[in-house]
Amino acid sequence: MAFADVREYTHLTDEEVEAIGRELDEIRAEVEADRGQADRDYVTRIITLQRRLAAAGRITLFASFFPPAWLLGTAMLGSAKILENMEIGHNTMHGQWDWMNDPEIHSSNWEWDTTQPAEQWKHSHNYIHHQFTNVLGHDNDIGYGILRMSRDQKWTPYNLGQPVYNFLLAAFFEWGVALHDLDIEAIRKGKKDPKLLKKQLKQIGNKVGKQTFKDYLMYPLLSGPSFFHTLSANFTANLMRNFWSYMIIFCGHFPDGAVHFTEEELEDETRAEWYLRQMLGSANFEGGKLLHVMSGQLGFQIEHHLFPDLPSNRYAEISVKVKDICKRYDIPYTTGPLHKQYGQTLRTIMKLSLPNRRTTDNPAPLSPRKRRRLDDAERPVRRSELGKWSGAASA
Repeated sequence: MAFADVREYTHLTDEEVEAIGRELDEIRAEVEADRGQADRDYVTRIITLQRRLAAAGRITLFASFFPPAWLLGTAMLGSAKILENMEIGHNTMHGQWDWMNDPEIHSSNWEWDTTQPAEQWKHSHNYIHHQFTNVLGHDNDIGYGILRMSRDQKWTPYNLGQPVYNFLLAAFFEWGVALHDLDIEAIRKGKKDPKLLKKQLKQIGNKVGKQTFKDYLMYPLLSGPSFFHTLSANFTANLMRNFWSYMIIFCGHFPDGAVHFTEEELEDETRAEWYLRQMLGSANFEGGKLLHVMSGQLGFQIEHHLFPDLPSNRYAEISVKVKDICKRYDIPYTTGPLHKQYGQTLRTIMKLSLPNRRTTDNPAPLSPRKRRRLDDAERPVRRSELGKWSGAASA
């Protein structure tokens, strides 16, 4: 069930909500004041590693007619594409490194190695998704206009194909993302500005042309006799990047515990309430340092949604403070192993391909605080407590 108010779910007082907001503002201020050379060194090292990995993969693929070279070159190229997409491109275009005033590593100049133009991604993702996280009717990332991801979304026979749509979306994720800012629903309803649509289609066409030429013509031609082997290697590397980025993104938004909201939540929403909605509408996953680097630090999706423009290498330390806030105020902090988070997401996709089994009685999930209150009220009274209460009553 989608909620109209974060307070309805958390059962916090106005004072508690505002106190949480102040604590999170303080975390932001501390990190902003502490940014420096160590952060700069981190991102430049990652960019250097990614470029060397991509170059090594491309060079190895000159011998891609030799199976071991094909495997090694494809693995290196796919890993380089994942790094560029997740830890570098995604985070750079969020403005995480703008404070360095480096003209190359800046959100206004970065163009990533994927088919969606950076300008369109920054609108559909940075503004629409992050501003309206998990608000039905506003956040187009809820199912990407293809999948039904909430019981509050109307079911149609089209949804029976969700298992197939899901696989295709994963395999060709960059193409789905490339069309994301077009807002297919608005086009279908005739609400899309024709001039804007024409401009966006032209941008997408230019970007798709460049990406297709680079991966499927230029580099295969450069490898000479290995043309078709290199072509298949590039296609496989793109599939690797697509499946990986799809899984990471879906695991950050759709496991059990990630809450949806109705449009009413946006009415007079305060900064503190916005913080709460980001925390409740996101989910983390656990893992080692390499996993977090390869996922763009989006294993800390809660922290990313709270502070999307803070350096990604700081999310691990921020998460310790956010967990503490959640513990003290009894707010759910959704996290778990990657395989578990994706398993729950996949189950939701399959389950919601069918109509809701209950149409009139769909109780909302309870927050931990509310659940404990009900448990305390309903548990059997212990004999010692009965005597104590009886004595107090008679006194």
